[in-house]
Amino acid sequence: MAMNLRLTDEDTEALRIYATVHSTSMQQAAIDGIRQMLHGERRARLIRHILDEDRELLHRLAQ
Repeated sequence: MAMNLRLTDEDTEALRIYATVHSTSMQQAAIDGIRQMLHGERRARLIRHILDEDRELLHRLAQ
């Protein structure tokens, strides 16, 4: 799916620099950043779920 992304001049320049330093395109750098953010969100949700589900067990193990 095609998508337009509107960035400030400062964000565009930061993305350009990041892409140059990492020898990638600005598009790929943006895609990688989005994927990292989504992966981090999924991981945080999973950790919260585990902590909620196993709260008592974790408390006992900490003793």
